[in-house]
Amino acid sequence: MKKEPTSSRGPVEGLLQIMRALRDPTAGCPWDLRQDFDSIVPHTIEETYELAAAIASGDSAQIRDELGDVLFQVVFYAQIASERSLFDFADVARGISEKLVRRHPHVFDAAGEEPITEAEVKARWEAIKEQERTLKNQNGTLDDVPLALPSLSRAQKLQKRAAGVGFDWPDLNGVYDKIDEEIGELKEAVQTMDAAAIEDEMGDVFLAMVNLARHLGVDAEAALRKANSRFESRFRLMEAAATEEGSCLEDENLDQLEQRWQSAKRQLSANSPSC
Repeated sequence: MKKEPTSSRGPVEGLLQIMRALRDPTAGCPWDLRQDFDSIVPHTIEETYELAAAIASGDSAQIRDELGDVLFQVVFYAQIASERSLFDFADVARGISEKLVRRHPHVFDAAGEEPITEAEVKARWEAIKEQERTLKNQNGTLDDVPLALPSLSRAQKLQKRAAGVGFDWPDLNGVYDKIDEEIGELKEAVQTMDAAAIEDEMGDVFLAMVNLARHLGVDAEAALRKANSRFESRFRLMEAAATEEGSCLEDENLDQLEQRWQSAKRQLSANSPSC
């Protein structure tokens, strides 16, 4: 039996040794050896969502385990890069350390400065990031907003960037009016039965709603994720109640289903006001 790689230098070095063993050309794992940057991306995204779900559950042991899975993704990328003589895990850690220090001058270079507010911190952060984008020749306002972000998150980030140069409604009234306008255009598209137009207008409605979330200080992606969770919990209660009564949802009319839905909401609200 092979002995698990260990290190007297601590768990991080031990993890790096395990990763090197998994990628060993002669004795490594065939699956791990087949992987490259592109093939790992779907797993990274999946692990990140699993971490988000663990955090939402509040289970500290699960959060710890999912953080480990995310860390393994970073180690995996770094090992592949090291094999290609691009960079290694130490370079990754060094790079993020330097970035954090650079983006927090109020913490690491604050000699003689008065304490600053959270708003001032955010303003400095954005100014520093803008300088970094300029150095990377990313001069467009929307440059470097990742294409791979979930659509709601990307929409919110794009709109935040646009708002930074003044392309934004001054208050909520303009946002509400835009939502009404987009819903009106969607209704018109539905009347035409033009599938492409309906899809376009539906997208515009989503954009307008994301803009409202941004103005209200709500993370659109997190809000929808929680709404999905509430819907799932309520629907499962509906199914369970119907089964207990010897019925099934598909045999019930809309009024009965609505009654079950409201009952499920009340049942969950008794345990969690957010439901």
